[in-house]
Amino acid sequence: MTVARSERLLALLQTLRRYRQPVSGAKLAAETGVSLRTLYRDIASLQAQGAFIEGEAGLGYVLRPGFMLPPMMFSQEEIEALVLGSRWVAKTADSRLAAGAVDALAKIAAVLPPDLKEDLDNSTLLVASPRRGEDRTDLGLIRRAIRAEHILELAYEDEKGALTHRKVWPFALGFFDSVRVMVAWCELRQDFRHFRTDRISSAAWTETRYPRRRPVLLKEWREAEGIPPQP
Repeated sequence: MTVARSERLLALLQTLRRYRQPVSGAKLAAETGVSLRTLYRDIASLQAQGAFIEGEAGLGYVLRPGFMLPPMMFSQEEIEALVLGSRWVAKTADSRLAAGAVDALAKIAAVLPPDLKEDLDNSTLLVASPRRGEDRTDLGLIRRAIRAEHILELAYEDEKGALTHRKVWPFALGFFDSVRVMVAWCELRQDFRHFRTDRISSAAWTETRYPRRRPVLLKEWREAEGIPPQP
């Protein structure tokens, strides 16, 4: 499968997604810029790959809900975005998350056609190594607490080195070039607080779930900070 054909099939899928009722082959061919004969071949190819396209020549075609786009249908821009994102995570995140990014990219590469796999392997998009302090606690524990909505007990140093002990409700983890920041509700301060992970001396798991849902805390924090939702 050539790159041009991959992108053509992707365009056909995107066109079909815009219609809830059957659309004629002639109209699909006109919108995707191919001949009617090529369109019929492309529809057959998509059906063979698992796309739930109903219809036939003369009656029209419709894409039924539930079809997930296979990795081989990524465009070149999407592949570059995946490579760049994975490389950024590998450089910026903790070791387990970095390994997850590398493994995910390897799984995608395993099912790509040869020409697109070559694009992935030879990507020229590079990510610089960040400069930041070393974390003294396991970021995997923080991510686990966020997912499970559990309270953490922290020993935290401020910029002057003063140590405080906190119970916090972690609900977000921010990754920046020079620092990583845990966002949490602090029981001591009774407010949202931002904790640099390189200043967390220790973090202990508790079996206590915090009393409010993570999406609610995230929404209220965004509103308090004036931060729009991410796309």
